[in-house]
Amino acid sequence: MRRRAILAAAALLAAGPLRRAGAAVPVELRGGLTQGGLVFARAPAGTRAWLDGRALRVGADGRFVFGFGRDHDAAAELGLAPADGPMATRRLAIARRAWDIQRIDGLPPRMVEPGEAELARIKADNAAIAAARARHTPEAFWDTDWIWPATGPISGVFGSQRILNGQPRRPHFGVDVAMPTGTPVVAPAPGIVSLAVPDMYFTGGTLMLDHGHGVASLYAHLSAIDVPPDRRVAKGERIAAIGATGRVTGAHLHWGMTWQSVQVDPALLVT
Repeated sequence: MRRRAILAAAALLAAGPLRRAGAAVPVELRGGLTQGGLVFARAPAGTRAWLDGRALRVGADGRFVFGFGRDHDAAAELGLAPADGPMATRRLAIARRAWDIQRIDGLPPRMVEPGEAELARIKADNAAIAAARARHTPEAFWDTDWIWPATGPISGVFGSQRILNGQPRRPHFGVDVAMPTGTPVVAPAPGIVSLAVPDMYFTGGTLMLDHGHGVASLYAHLSAIDVPPDRRVAKGERIAAIGATGRVTGAHLHWGMTWQSVQVDPALLVT
């Protein structure tokens, strides 16, 4: 984490002079200024912050978080202002990444081209996931050194595009850990259970944690869910078990992360 903090701070300082009138506000950044990156920030208490013109939630102690999607432009604008002063902005250089292409064949046709009944179920599943992601708990559970929810061979990476039965699909937004059914899954950071559903169409057994300030994590294809909705969990606490439910070709954990519905790469938090 210290190396990522140094790199992020260096990138901010190298981004150039202030582009708008206003007093410079000191800020500490930890994380990746890269596509799929999640950045932890701290400024003086009372600071207001914006990313690309979008207001950010800033805690009473000055902590805030923001992220960049898979296809974010090569630059972003971070705005900071003291409680009683005008905003000043800096241009942030966002590193581009190369993405893998994965081909998966042999899936049942109904899982690739769902019918009307399946589409209705998918719509309901998506709405439930979106509602969980929309939570904005004020606690900064995200501000910790994250750990892997499970360890094992990595069978899928963030940003890769999957071609299912020869048909291109949306990019893969998460990291997959291939381990046998029943392998424990632990909370990679503190949080509150925001969703616990044993059988969704695509993701099967699905669990989500709210880590505060719009940061959410998702765990899919589970064979068991060990915590109920609204339960507070500690980092390292067992929350579920790996399975092969939903649309899969074998047992594995899909671990996804979002910030205010922006898909980010969870592997960047633990590597």
